[in-house]
Amino acid sequence: MKKRVTLTFPRRIVQMPITYRLATEFNVAANIIRAQITPNQSGKLVVELSGDIDALEAAIDWMGAQDISVSLTTAEIVIDRDRCVDCGLCTGVCPTGALRLDPKTFQLQFDRPRCSVCEQCIPACPVQAIATNL
Repeated sequence: MKKRVTLTFPRRIVQMPITYRLATEFNVAANIIRAQITPNQSGKLVVELSGDIDALEAAIDWMGAQDISVSLTTAEIVIDRDRCVDCGLCTGVCPTGALRLDPKTFQLQFDRPRCSVCEQCIPACPVQAIATNL
């Protein structure tokens, strides 16, 4: 099973090797989607956790006991087709290939299931046609 979560770390445990402990103690893989962590400050980590449902629940409970705030991430990328000019700048930064230009029509195509919601496309869009639906 997979769950995408946002982890918010308090300042005192930013140095703790969370992904290592998830793998070794709970057999849960953590695919890091986005990280914003600075030493001696609070941090945020968006990860996709995968593993057995019981292991995922145990890992989430353990993180909560460590004062790590765990929230399910349900955001999706949305594209305002009225604003989009099909320039393709977003396709160059998309790590999963979810955004691409159709080779025949040169129109932007969005393959939602491939999207990891890393949000790298948002600042790349010169006309601000891409956002999250939070």
